[in-house]
Amino acid sequence: MCIRDSPGTASGVIFLTLEDETGNINVIVWKNLQERCRQPLLTGKLLMVKGIMECKNEVIHVIAGDILDQGELLTDLTMKSRDFH
Repeated sequence: MCIRDSPGTASGVIFLTLEDETGNINVIVWKNLQERCRQPLLTGKLLMVKGIMECKNEVIHVIAGDILDQGELLTDLTMKSRDFH
């Protein structure tokens, strides 16, 4: 799951929170990268984030250097229905 947040107090920075079964990673996207990677940020379904990882007190942050849309990889993905009733 990916949550995008751009609080008014963040001076134009976008924060992406990526979550899976192992925990959360916070991705920091500076304004100049937002302009360069606008399309993947707005419409991407599967993002590849390249950047610098920082880990402090078990909290992981990635300072994004590039963001690529890898959504085409999802076209070959087959998913089975999970019916719980």
